[in-house]
Amino acid sequence: MRLILIFVGLAVALLIPFALWGRHLEVTPEAVAAWLRGYGMWAWAVGIALLAADLFLPVPASAVLAALGFLYGPWVGGALGALGSVASGLLGFGLGRLFRRETAERWVGRSELEQGQRLFNRFGPWLIVLSRWLPLFPEVVSCAAGLIRMRILPFLLALVCGSVPMSFTYAWVGHAGTKHPGWATAMSLLGPPLLWWLIGRRLLAKRPQAKLTAES
Repeated sequence: MRLILIFVGLAVALLIPFALWGRHLEVTPEAVAAWLRGYGMWAWAVGIALLAADLFLPVPASAVLAALGFLYGPWVGGALGALGSVASGLLGFGLGRLFRRETAERWVGRSELEQGQRLFNRFGPWLIVLSRWLPLFPEVVSCAAGLIRMRILPFLLALVCGSVPMSFTYAWVGHAGTKHPGWATAMSLLGPPLLWWLIGRRLLAKRPQAKLTAES
């Protein structure tokens, strides 16, 4: 029960910036691209920083990803977006890991923490992969994965498998200037779990069982 409350608390905390400032911002891909242009040759770095700071800023990642595609094309823009999306996930995971295990046990309870670890180590990669195309959920899942001490390698592989297809899809949408973002959502929904099934699970299956059971 307390683990569920932690998820809800994380979601509420991450919604605060949107509640305070989100409605005052124009966050269409065109607006984000125009804003990034103001940074000249450093627009790519600012775009990556925006994605990495998605935990704290009320800027939809999809608009930034599309803006990077608009400015740099589908391939370079997609690679930049993937880098920023992975950085955002790692930042959330790292913030969760900042809390000592004793603190996590005090908040969640030892039995619930251990149960959460078992669930995340078994189903967490799929949750991470599928959450990347949704608003808010990627940040909540990344922070929760760090808090309950999910193993770093499965987390990172799932994060990459979820971020790369989504980033290149939205970069392509931004580059093409399409007016049908629903296609981007559909493709970014189907791509991450397929990539995880093809790559992530197989890479982990090749690791010795002893390493899988070790703490990261």
